[in-house]
Amino acid sequence: MDYKRVLTIQDISCVGQCSLTVALPIISACGVETGIIPSAILSTHTAGFTGFTFRDLTADIPEIEKHWIKENIKFDAVYTGYLGSTEQIGYVKSIMDTTGKEDALNIVDPAMADNGKLYPLFNDEYVSAMKTLCAKADIVIPNITEACFLTDTEYKEKYDESYVKSLCDKLHALGAATVVMTGVGYKADKTGVVVSENGNAEYYEHKKISKGCHGTGDVYASAFCGALMRGKSKFDAARIAADYVVKCIENTQGDESHWYGVKFETAIPDLIDMLK
Repeated sequence: MDYKRVLTIQDISCVGQCSLTVALPIISACGVETGIIPSAILSTHTAGFTGFTFRDLTADIPEIEKHWIKENIKFDAVYTGYLGSTEQIGYVKSIMDTTGKEDALNIVDPAMADNGKLYPLFNDEYVSAMKTLCAKADIVIPNITEACFLTDTEYKEKYDESYVKSLCDKLHALGAATVVMTGVGYKADKTGVVVSENGNAEYYEHKKISKGCHGTGDVYASAFCGALMRGKSKFDAARIAADYVVKCIENTQGDESHWYGVKFETAIPDLIDMLK
């Protein structure tokens, strides 16, 4: 097996099962070396916890890049998640250029919105900056809301295949070679993922669990990245990541004390089996 090295850039929520605290173990479990750049450190994530600590690490990012350039450290893929500012987006674009191997993949999860709204603290300026990052991406992994913000499209809760195709086409026009759009459902009890590239689109449908969990987008993107680096096709990686997330949510259902995240660790053996 070809041994790959991935760099993931996103924040660390020390408790909460999201961002780097899921990306590092999931990609590593796929048998892929995982380098990290933490964009910030929080004591917990911001959804449901109060009084959390926050330390911005923006100033460290260019210094890390300088050291890596000096040491000639290179990566087979650069995968980005939640980024805290437009300044960080600028640094990430530079890192993609300086630390990616000649055939490296740039994988962007534009983690900034859901349910028709931007996350707190993000604004139109951030959306504009994220568009420039997605333009550099080989693969973008947005949900429906993020796709709408990136393409200046009206958000709809009910939609058809032509609406999703239009979103994909606009993302391709932005510069993304491959679009992996999550949370696409045409039936009340179903959801799924669309993989669009080279003028073709494939759809993988799976059951929808009504009670979701925080951090599943990060779990999905990390599992997709890990499976892709293990040699799976983009569609198979998208399918594996979807099935893994469903299993993680199922393993979390019924535990009211576990409201802050998803029990992704309990399903890692399933993920490994899916990769075989």
